[in-house]
Amino acid sequence: MRVLLFVGVIALFSPLHAQTSSPTASPSLEQRVADLEAYVNNSGRGSDTGSPMASNIAGPGPGHNAWMMTCAALVLFMTLPGLALFYGGLVRAKNVLSVLAQCLGIAGLVTILWWAEGYSLVFSRGLPFIGGLNFAFLHGVDARPNSDYSYWVSQNVFAMYQLMFAIITPALIIGAVAERMKFAAVLVFVGVWMFAVYFPIAHMVWGIDGWMNGVWNPAAKITAIDFAGGTVVHMSSGWSALVLCILLGHRLGFRKEIMAPHSMVLCMVGTGLLWVGWYGFNAGSALAPDGIAANAFMSTTLATAVASFTWAMLEYALRGKPSVLGFCSGAVGGLVVITPACGYVAPTGAVIIGVAAGIVPFFACTKLKSWLGYDDALDTFGIHAVGGTLGAFLTGVFATASVNPNLSLSVARSLNPATQNGLARIVGHTLWIEQLKAIVVTIIVAVVGSAIIGAIVRGAIGLRIAPEVERQGLDINQHGEEGYIPS
Repeated sequence: MRVLLFVGVIALFSPLHAQTSSPTASPSLEQRVADLEAYVNNSGRGSDTGSPMASNIAGPGPGHNAWMMTCAALVLFMTLPGLALFYGGLVRAKNVLSVLAQCLGIAGLVTILWWAEGYSLVFSRGLPFIGGLNFAFLHGVDARPNSDYSYWVSQNVFAMYQLMFAIITPALIIGAVAERMKFAAVLVFVGVWMFAVYFPIAHMVWGIDGWMNGVWNPAAKITAIDFAGGTVVHMSSGWSALVLCILLGHRLGFRKEIMAPHSMVLCMVGTGLLWVGWYGFNAGSALAPDGIAANAFMSTTLATAVASFTWAMLEYALRGKPSVLGFCSGAVGGLVVITPACGYVAPTGAVIIGVAAGIVPFFACTKLKSWLGYDDALDTFGIHAVGGTLGAFLTGVFATASVNPNLSLSVARSLNPATQNGLARIVGHTLWIEQLKAIVVTIIVAVVGSAIIGAIVRGAIGLRIAPEVERQGLDINQHGEEGYIPS
């Protein structure tokens, strides 16, 4: 009996048994070295590119995951507390808590929607205009990478990183409608808007089979590029904000009373937090701590600093005084305009974009708003819609393959020739035309969708607070609190 048992154990661990029970061969030394090179270069390991060999590092990369979790925290930092303090300082004291509550409420609501269907509708394969429901309720979204988007980042980390983009986008809208919109109306509008506007645009631009994903979808009908969200985030929110503020109408006392920011200190602090967090937004969109991320980090810094300085110097020249608000507005404008281009443009291109970001949004906020008469309370349209549109166009002008090889490779993502993205022949030539097409589609979806949603919400529960509530302030009436208690 002992002899038979010994023979059985030997047979169990014999090479013959291993050969018949293992579906794949063990990786060779060359394969193992190639996998390590793939990890460093953020490309596919052997098993990702059709090799029958197994990989000893088949899971996510710890460095990539650490990078993306840090960037996700930075992007959330942009909304909470960055945007909340930036907007909160710009409103009057009686409405400061309403802005904070709206940012917090949107963060919670969008997270629930993202878990239920949002992530799946954006990043699951489906139709060119919207994703499927393969990842509904985050089913199957675990520590394994989704090679449609990254070979080395766990899909659950990727999903949480993209959630932070989904949170800040509708939060940007509240700047245009600050001080006069019901809290319930904000939540209902945002809840419907995410399904009608954000999820479709995000899938079209970033989804692996998206209609306007010129980088990764060889069948894209519009071969456009958007590195970190010029169309998806800033244009969608900015143009929607214009529609919603027009539906709401002017604040009481608009152009008759002084409605100056109650705390430029909070505004400045919020601006600084936005700038810091934006590195996660832009550099993180490389999905790896690689050379493309490094370029995005540099171009973001250059464009933001130049735009901040340009805006304030315009004030200095035209009004005789450079304001802190001008520096802050210019910085945010620079961040917005460089966002779609940051991973695709060289330093000089970033500086030129920064100059444009300091000039064009400045006149949109100071002249265009006055000429057309809409009450965009905190200049969401002037900075995010105008800036985002400008950035999307300039991306097509200044993008260069010398910065991002994905713009020149005839084959992207894998060794399969079917993944040719077609960008090599238009970068530096006609890419700006594709960008204009994406701009038009984004404006149509955002404007039409927001107009319909806003009209429905206004008819169902009303958009605007009562006049007496607006005079007294949203803080005490909508939230039962005050931002500042007199001593």
